[in-house]
Amino acid sequence: MKRFLPQLLAGLSLAIVSLLVVSSTTRAITPLPTPDPKPGGYGLEATKTQAPPTMGATITTPANGASFSTSPITVNGLCPQGLLVQVYNNGVMVGSVMCENGSFSVEVSLFAGTNELKAIVYDDLDQAGPESNVATVSYTDTNFTRFGELITLTSSYGRRSAANNTQLEWPLQLSGGTGPYAFSIDWGDGGELQLLSQSLSGLVNVAHIYKKAGIYQVNVKVTDTNGVSAFLQVIAVSSGEADQTAATAEDDGAAKQGKPVVLWAPTVVLLLLLLPTYWLGRRSQMVTIRRKMLKERDKYQDKK
Repeated sequence: MKRFLPQLLAGLSLAIVSLLVVSSTTRAITPLPTPDPKPGGYGLEATKTQAPPTMGATITTPANGASFSTSPITVNGLCPQGLLVQVYNNGVMVGSVMCENGSFSVEVSLFAGTNELKAIVYDDLDQAGPESNVATVSYTDTNFTRFGELITLTSSYGRRSAANNTQLEWPLQLSGGTGPYAFSIDWGDGGELQLLSQSLSGLVNVAHIYKKAGIYQVNVKVTDTNGVSAFLQVIAVSSGEADQTAATAEDDGAAKQGKPVVLWAPTVVLLLLLLPTYWLGRRSQMVTIRRKMLKERDKYQDKK
């Protein structure tokens, strides 16, 4: 057993070295899940589940029973932080905005006559929360006969998403007014306004490519040939990896570059183990040589 003790200690030391190397480079070699695995690769898919919002929004302005002669108007209210707030007018989605600091403010277009405004919050899984109070207001266009028919611009989507550097498409519903129509779209990413023309009312598809991941406020304005305008405010989400400006810690940077991280405490332990292993190995070697010398001496004496 004593003859094998140095070998056992040497093997233990090698095992500790292997564990240290693996633990120090694990983050660098661990493969990441891919949304579209290539042949020979793999992907991971997870389903996030959570309860829908239990608290809804509250419309504070405009007040119930208010009357307006201009459109669009601003709808303000309170809401749960971080949720999407979609405002509906007579059951039609007319604008959306993210709840920030517990409140929301969104511009919406009005229909001629009675408008029943309500707000519904949605979480990141598009699960709806309770409906808000209803604010009933009236709209009378005093310039109706002079400028022509009222325009409405709506959408079935208060929020649309796409991966960054891919095209995000948005279907809009345009009604009323007299063509041709001119669209001015601010996609919220600091780029130039997108200008489009549409000859007839109906379904209109607009599209944009976001270069960076983020949440963007999109403002769409349409004007017909008589100068009558409509407005729609919605939320676009560009998903993907956000830009990294700098590593947050030195070991994180080393892991991203595939470099091992220096672990000082385990290294000291390793050195402490190597020293007795080396000493025992040398001692075992000397004992073995001495035994061989004695054995040769005994053989020589027997021959005499």
